[in-house]
Amino acid sequence: MNKYEVMFIVKPAEEEAVEAVVAKFENLIKTNGGEIEKIDRWGKRRLAFEIKDFAEGHYFVVYFAAQPKVISELDRVMKITDEILRHMIIRQGE
Repeated sequence: MNKYEVMFIVKPAEEEAVEAVVAKFENLIKTNGGEIEKIDRWGKRRLAFEIKDFAEGHYFVVYFAAQPKVISELDRVMKITDEILRHMIIRQGE
């Protein structure tokens, strides 16, 4: 398994709604055979520029190990999830 990190920004919403989005992706990684190492919650921050008419967002970084097929599914689901403003998946160096 390779090690990855995904950073994503969730639209500003109530805490329960934001945590539901994080749990959704946490479950997606786990059900596809991945192992989550750590989730960094950076909190609500101001964006450098407006994205989809939002000036703020909740930042998260998830460190995990998974097979490459999990990455394509994670990317696909993040693209179609309305609550995600931006995301980036990076494979960590050896």
